[in-house]
This record gives sequence, structure tokens and C-alpha cells, in this order.
Amino acid sequence: MSEKSRNFYQEYEVFSKRSDNAPMQYQFSLLAPNDELALVMAQENFMRREPVADIWVVKRNAIRKMNQEEKESLKRLDNKDYRNAKGYGYLKKKWREYEQEMLDENEILSWGGKVSKK
Repeated sequence: MSEKSRNFYQEYEVFSKRSDNAPMQYQFSLLAPNDELALVMAQENFMRREPVADIWVVKRNAIRKMNQEEKESLKRLDNKDYRNAKGYGYLKKKWREYEQEMLDENEILSWGGKVSKK
């Protein structure tokens, strides 16, 4: 590609969603001279293949990604073990035992005013 054509075309990223309730999904990249043609090219290449509710076309240089320092800060936020309930697996068994103790024969009969004698 010559230097002139390299400066003429810009890189775009295309996102779409299949229905109004669906999330946006990345689809592909394309080269276009401007925003309008990028949208037309995305529609021509994508909408004829499958149903689409919306298309977003974004210049690649408008998308900001995290630098290494920002990625390091995510590691501090990754300590979320307290949110996992895997340490409470024994509670189901304990609750079942509690319910069985609570609902013994004498307890149930006491609700009707009669207590059995053992």
C-alpha cells in the first residue's frame, strides 16, 4: 500500500446487535476513507448476511485501551473472594437438620393443641 493510500484510508471497527434487547458484539474491521462510507460498507458486508437491529462503526483510533499501569491496578480489584458463596455449602445440610429438629411429632401436634405422650 502506498503512503498516499495509507493516509487516505482509516481503520474502523464494526459492532452489531441482532435485536433491540441483544448486547452489542464485535464483528470485524474495515478500511474506509470516511465515516459515512464506513457505515455503508459495514451495512453492505454485514446486513445482507443476517438480521441486524443496529450497527456501530467506530474509528479504531477512537477506541482507548488500557495501558500497562492501568492493567496493574486491576489486580488490586481482583481480590473478591468474599463475594463467592462457595464457603457456605454446608448451610443447606445444616438448615435441613434444623428444620427436621423443629418439626418433630410433638411440635406438629402442639399446633393443634394436642401433645402426644411418649
